Amino acid sequence: MSSDGGGDAVSDELTALLTRLSELADLSTDPACGITDAARIDRIALLEQTRTALAAAQHTEMVAFAKAHVEAQADLVAAHELDPRDLGKGIADQIALACHISPTVGSRRLGVAQALADDLPTTRALLVAGRVSERVAELVVSWTSHLDPEHRRHVDQQVTEAGIEAQSRFQAEATIKRLAYEADPAGFTDRGRTARKQRRVTLRPAPDTMSVLSGLLPVEQGVACITALRRHADTLIAGGDADGRTRDQIVADTLVERVTGQTFAEDVNVEVGIVLPLDALTDPDSPTTGEVVGYGPLPSGIVADLLNTTQGKKWWRRLFTHPRSGRLVGGDPTRRLFDGFLAALIHYRDHGRCRDPYCGAPARHTDHIRGKTAGGPTSLGNGRRTCVRGNQIKELPGWSTDLIDDGLGEHPHEVRTTTPTGHTYTSRDGP
Repeated sequence: MSSDGGGDAVSDELTALLTRLSELADLSTDPACGITDAARIDRIALLEQTRTALAAAQHTEMVAFAKAHVEAQADLVAAHELDPRDLGKGIADQIALACHISPTVGSRRLGVAQALADDLPTTRALLVAGRVSERVAELVVSWTSHLDPEHRRHVDQQVTEAGIEAQSRFQAEATIKRLAYEADPAGFTDRGRTARKQRRVTLRPAPDTMSVLSGLLPVEQGVACITALRRHADTLIAGGDADGRTRDQIVADTLVERVTGQTFAEDVNVEVGIVLPLDALTDPDSPTTGEVVGYGPLPSGIVADLLNTTQGKKWWRRLFTHPRSGRLVGGDPTRRLFDGFLAALIHYRDHGRCRDPYCGAPARHTDHIRGKTAGGPTSLGNGRRTCVRGNQIKELPGWSTDLIDDGLGEHPHEVRTTTPTGHTYTSRDGP
């Protein structure tokens, strides 16, 4: 991150604090250094309080920045330089870039900060004093989000009187939910009905070549699903048809089979972008990796197992890399049932993820870094994958993206994003 703005007294203090905390982080952990165990526990407690107080201080800065930026955007709306529907957009995105987090997390943090500042002063005071964790404060914000400001402040006071600072997170959440329901039973019920409309299934990577498939479902549907899967597993085990699999393995296999319609869970249709020498597929000890786009690198041995064991449809595609840097520079467009090879090549290079700095959300758009209206070519170098939000934010006043390196040589594909405050952030593709 960089900017042209100068420092200020608070920034200087925070920089000194960061330096001191870094020094503390490097202190000796040798038991013989003369510090008692009791003193270390006291330090741990104080540092935890510091963590929450820092969160509260960061909230203050977020709220102040948001207010100032909305006022500046309102001036642009008055001057007919900004669509009124875009008022407020881009604020959380700048916060996210500064915090090195995704825009979604940035929006959530800003929402928490604003709610604590406007409607939950008692909970915020506990956070400032280090008496509750940031997570507990977020729970108060979340479970009171359906309440009007008056009811919210009333629950805020009740939550504190109930002593949540001395409760476990589970107990605190139960207390908050009960008080929020008592404050507005009808609103709490409507909230549950609305949540059912948000049902969805998501996928995220997990360690050791695994993934986590999650379903956000109405409670009765979730219970029905897991009950049916476990009942089927128990039936197979009781009948001696488990094939050496555990109950959990049978449950997982049955889920895949019932969702995909496959006879066996392992018979998935796969396409593997082979960003490695082709002979690595025949060498399980090869140090090179393959990749399943949207997941990440896989050991060549796992790639070989996947292609050798599945009875589903299989495609493989050669992807050409720079001989020294290993960066993706081209590929073989041949594959059955395939359209838009250039878009697919960009998708491979960017690993199926949004290229905005620190975002990493599943990509939805293929974006021109230099816009077509500005003469930007439709090319591998001038393209990048983005989420929907990332593609829209760059069109707001004060935002710009620039191609630093097209990635076709020894250096990675590099894009620079400039925000309305003049801060710049770079994004580089991985090999």
